[in-house]
Amino acid sequence: MTLLKPILQVINLNSVFSTLHSITKAVDKVSFEVYAGETVAIVGESGSGKSVTALSLMRLLDTTPGQIATGQVVFQSKKYGEVDLLQLPEKQMQHIRGNEISMVFQEPMSSLNPVYTCGKQVTEALLIHNTLTKKQAKERTIQLFEKARLSHPERIFDAYPHEVSGGQKQRVMIAMALACEPSILIADEPTTALDVTVQARVLRLVDELRIKENTAVLFITHDLGVVAEIADRILVMYKGKIVEQGKVIDIFTNPQHPYTKGLLACRPKLTAKKQTILPTVSDFMFEDEQGNILERKAQILEPSLEDVVSNYVGTVRNIKHQQENKQKPLLLQVENLKVHFPIKKGFFGRTTGLVKAVDDVSFEVRPGETIGLVGESGCGKTTLGRALLRLIEPTEGSITFDGQNVVQLTPEELRNSRRNIQMIFQDHYTSLNPMHTVSEVIVEPMQVHNFYSSDKERHGKSLELIEKVGLTKDYLHRYPHELSGGQRQRVSIARALALRPKCIICDESVSALDVSVQAQVLNLLNRLKQEFHITYIFITHDLSVAKYMSDRILVMNRGKIVETGTPEQIFRQPQEEYTRNLISAIPKGEPEDIITAQQKRKAIKAGLE
Repeated sequence: MTLLKPILQVINLNSVFSTLHSITKAVDKVSFEVYAGETVAIVGESGSGKSVTALSLMRLLDTTPGQIATGQVVFQSKKYGEVDLLQLPEKQMQHIRGNEISMVFQEPMSSLNPVYTCGKQVTEALLIHNTLTKKQAKERTIQLFEKARLSHPERIFDAYPHEVSGGQKQRVMIAMALACEPSILIADEPTTALDVTVQARVLRLVDELRIKENTAVLFITHDLGVVAEIADRILVMYKGKIVEQGKVIDIFTNPQHPYTKGLLACRPKLTAKKQTILPTVSDFMFEDEQGNILERKAQILEPSLEDVVSNYVGTVRNIKHQQENKQKPLLLQVENLKVHFPIKKGFFGRTTGLVKAVDDVSFEVRPGETIGLVGESGCGKTTLGRALLRLIEPTEGSITFDGQNVVQLTPEELRNSRRNIQMIFQDHYTSLNPMHTVSEVIVEPMQVHNFYSSDKERHGKSLELIEKVGLTKDYLHRYPHELSGGQRQRVSIARALALRPKCIICDESVSALDVSVQAQVLNLLNRLKQEFHITYIFITHDLSVAKYMSDRILVMNRGKIVETGTPEQIFRQPQEEYTRNLISAIPKGEPEDIITAQQKRKAIKAGLE
């Protein structure tokens, strides 16, 4: 390192959440340091304390219910010299936040102000911390949007948050964080909602900032594979504590803690077979009555004879059903589907152009298939999924589902048809009514479609469904905000199953989940498919997940399907350059790739110095 002193030193940081009935330690005696020009990754599942650690450093926790109990956060400020951020007066802390230490927050939709345009929110940060004119701030913002690889940056500048995709909102947040060229960039799950190619660009962008500006990066993620090739060191957190830390190559090649071993094993591998049951963290460790973490001796890598037989029987049954389904009529046939959105400008809303979100798309789905729909953010895959349900009205084309032309259905007929085709939405938090309990969320569609003869019978079914997705009856009386991301996703799955649909459209249903919870949900979806013979349209930007789940994959680009095939065909012999770029952008996490990436980073830095 070029500096003897770290730019940031955290010493025995403790953060607690206090309520009327209990005190929870979210961060427990955490200590680490970050040097200028270094990338340190904090990795762990939801609830491990990694985001609370970042918020504590920035003093962004509310005094109630969150409060910083003890510790030191020593920062080498350009303006104030060496300071303890926890003791710094609020006025000085306001200068440091967003200027010397910047943060990309995990939830872009809740972090961006819905009543201001994306451009205005970035220019506001520039005007607060810099002596720029409004014109200069706008020019700088558009440059930042270009650097963050946002297509049509001028349009995004004038767009409101609800008018852009989840991936585009995330890149707006990244542009805002980079605006003042901070000394430290804290990136809290900055690539969670991004497709693999944009993820690769964002990682490269963050790394370029680190190299050119000697910026320190604190990268928070639940996915070890994401940081494999850009981090110098990794801190693994579990229940508020750092359980393991070390150089990237050491963590990947010789993990010591069973929790780290579990995280490394959970992510679907490109070499994994479709019917392989994904391991989870619980397969590698358990806690005794005293809370001590113990390693399981018999891991998922050595499955029991019962598991092997069960998996084999399930595979045979699934193959049999697929063969039978090939003889059945098509469940879904889409022909020349188009969804165009007008671009309107001026006081009178004059149409000046069209955004062709879905452009002449045709495909077929047979009963019992899982169709993977992949592509970059903004390629039209979510719009296509919503158009199949007519949540977005098609501009042209036909959608034939279960023998009915969906486009020509009356509102009453359309509502009745939706009992057979359900959707698990991308944002599982906003798709659940915050005023309803879990039981009410699951019972409501059964009431709307007159399923079962009484509410008592419906509530009994909700209990059966919640247990089916791996939760207990205690969750039925909770509200969405009282659940974790993985639990909300399971509730969304239970709601989708309530009407016994023939087809479920899964829109990025695991994109924001921890790798272990993601593995549990993917295992659950495969098990439910075998049990109920459900057809899935699986929309995702994660090609590893698509390969694991799908019987066929459709690759979308700019509103069109550019390539189709089995997962083996797509990954072994991709025909389109676009598909090859998607596959090459997937983080492999293999030792040879990590070593190559580390050497490349050093060479780039040496060339710039």
